[in-house]
Amino acid sequence: MRQILLVLPAAALLSACGGDSELPPMVGAGAADNPRAEALFQEAKAADDAGKSGKAIKIYDEIADEIPYADRAPEARFRQAQLLEQEGETLDAFEAYQDLLTKRQGSGFYKQAFDRQSSMAFAAADGQIRNSFLGLKSKLSVNKMTEMLSQVAGNAPRSPVAAKAGYRIGEIYASDGETAKAVRAYQAVVENYPTSPEAPEAQFRIGEILLEEARDGNQDQANLARAKEAFEDYLSQFPGHKRAGEARQKISNIGGRDLQNTYEIGQFYEKKGDIGSAKYYYQEVVRKTKSGELHDKAQARLSALGGN
Repeated sequence: MRQILLVLPAAALLSACGGDSELPPMVGAGAADNPRAEALFQEAKAADDAGKSGKAIKIYDEIADEIPYADRAPEARFRQAQLLEQEGETLDAFEAYQDLLTKRQGSGFYKQAFDRQSSMAFAAADGQIRNSFLGLKSKLSVNKMTEMLSQVAGNAPRSPVAAKAGYRIGEIYASDGETAKAVRAYQAVVENYPTSPEAPEAQFRIGEILLEEARDGNQDQANLARAKEAFEDYLSQFPGHKRAGEARQKISNIGGRDLQNTYEIGQFYEKKGDIGSAKYYYQEVVRKTKSGELHDKAQARLSALGGN
């Protein structure tokens, strides 16, 4: 009777799972010292040594997927990733490295995998990745490049590589014209890695992007104000950085552009016949300047309109 009671739960489990593919791995399959894993690894290595990369990749993948707790599993995954990379299967190689980094953080292959994956992500961002065994180059989409860099940063969030990856994401978005995403990426670098070499450059780039938007966009005044604030934050947070003089010059130029825009707004309202609004903007120019051509022009318009 005792034997029947022991068999019944196993039968119930088989029935509930519906098939072998849905069953949890057997205890033996999870053992570190696994004979099947060792036999497969030797088979894969033989194929590998014989130059049969495709066969080796499949067997290494089988070991890592089906016997993940075996001692050979991390090495199998790492070698699979290496072979995929050599074959020009960049994205598959990247994911294989990612699998090792995610599941086997204590592995002796962790640092090598991270270094290779990082190199691949930055190479992809520069459009310097192999797309086939012929050695052809291929440029990935913006989404894929930023996704790869984000994964690299996530694998080592406190490392110098993470700051570099974040800054590179900002550059990619900026080059693609996605300025709002670029600004957010640069801001993340400044906030998360304030002592990194990338932080001051990221803050400076925020100011430059906003200045370009002020030049080309419809919200000129707002973006000028934001750009000025970004450069002021740069000087405040990184006073000794090499581009401090350039930032001060840009702030000065922004002030001049701001006054010019204010004067032009006054002209706009004057032409529309809205004298009260025109006088307000001319008065702003006079208030913000003590002398100079723009000061004199604004004062002359105020005098002509009957106001000081």
